[in-house]
Amino acid sequence: MSKIRVGYITLITVSIAILITLLYEFDIVQISPMVMIGVRWITAAALLLNALTRKNLTTWILTCMVFGIFVGLDFPELAKALQPLSQAFIKLVKTIVGPILFATLVFGIAGHSDLKQVGRMAWKSMLYFTCATTLAIFIGLAAINLTKAGVGVDIENMPHEELPKVSSVTESDQVALSHIDESAQGVYKFNAFIRDTFPENIVKAVYENKVLQIVVFAVIFGIALALVEEKKRKPLVDFTESLSEAMFKFTNLVMYFAPIGVGAAMAYTVGHLGVDILKNLFMLLATLYLALIAFLTLVLFPVALYLRIPVLKFIAAVKEPVSIAFATTSSDAALPKAMSAMEKFGVPRKIVSFVIPTGYSFNLDGTSLYLSLASIFVAQAAGIDLTIGQQLLIAFTLMITSKGVAAVPRASLIILIATADQFGLPTFVIAAILGIDELMDMARTSVNVIGNCLATVVVAKWEGEFDEEAPYRTDVEEQ
Repeated sequence: MSKIRVGYITLITVSIAILITLLYEFDIVQISPMVMIGVRWITAAALLLNALTRKNLTTWILTCMVFGIFVGLDFPELAKALQPLSQAFIKLVKTIVGPILFATLVFGIAGHSDLKQVGRMAWKSMLYFTCATTLAIFIGLAAINLTKAGVGVDIENMPHEELPKVSSVTESDQVALSHIDESAQGVYKFNAFIRDTFPENIVKAVYENKVLQIVVFAVIFGIALALVEEKKRKPLVDFTESLSEAMFKFTNLVMYFAPIGVGAAMAYTVGHLGVDILKNLFMLLATLYLALIAFLTLVLFPVALYLRIPVLKFIAAVKEPVSIAFATTSSDAALPKAMSAMEKFGVPRKIVSFVIPTGYSFNLDGTSLYLSLASIFVAQAAGIDLTIGQQLLIAFTLMITSKGVAAVPRASLIILIATADQFGLPTFVIAAILGIDELMDMARTSVNVIGNCLATVVVAKWEGEFDEEAPYRTDVEEQ
């Protein structure tokens, strides 16, 4: 059967399934739950046939995501038991992060670029990151103040889970802060953040997956290697080039496991939370998704148009890493594929290897938007009226304290708890929204990945090194 015919069959089947689902969910037509189960698995069969016909990794990932949703709906206990598969996929990808960051950064600095260019890339990246995250914060604040999703929330009927017993401030820092006046504690925390960007042990930094520490070590090591005479520099430069090539091939092999890992992650999410949770906190969830869409259309899309970036080709290039990030709620899981995709899209490796890892700590567009929105939601739900000045202070505090959390699923929740304590907001409200945090994490993590991928193209265009022909090559679309 031809791809076109299978595509039509799949499209018709999915369209009918969506129509029946809407009729069922809104009680327009009385449909038996058993009929709905049949509809779901007939749709699953059509999607499976489409995936077998196309033999494309992205198609398989998306198909397994849908399979995961169906398993979570119809077999919730089985879905929960699949969680180790998603954890295995994330663990496997995390083994790539340290070596690929070190190798690509060192090779990019010592092998191809001069030190002046590294400095230029640094300030250009930071300028873009600051502008993007600031706009994200304002959009988040505007969205929650328009919808007022937290006003009148019935907290008693919201799902509750135990809050994680984690603090963003270490015990030694807490002792130090107890001896410092409150007026200067913000300065201490900022300096502590700067301190923690430097690794005391590179092996420990790789083990703990401290992305920013790995980046700092690799940049300093690359600069030092660039200062060494050619004869002694060449062996290490050749080694890092070989290591980076090997790790990209390693990534391609790992991605064959992605459909299973992504499907298991989606199954666990739906099986653990159920779909009724959307009805409990629909306003908050809808506000976040609409705000993220507004950020994509009002900020990132105009940037792409202004720089004449082929938007459809860019979407094709990022669809795999974004789908992985959406299902696993971890930017880490998408990092190797995002770097590979942007290199194929026409961004030089030296820029990709610098901008994306740095962006994982400084360009958290989705996370920044979520944190500004969620903090005001907490205040609204608790009946606390905040002035615009207070809202801005909370939002920018969250932006600073959130650096480096993108790679860890639900770590932004810990940042939100710590900041709520700092500003006297009730943490029990955060516990109430914890039930849908993973559903929100999917969207904000995906936007983080999109934002960082676009940032590489922006810096490459700014440096005049973007390959304008690469997006139109067929191997970019079919990876």
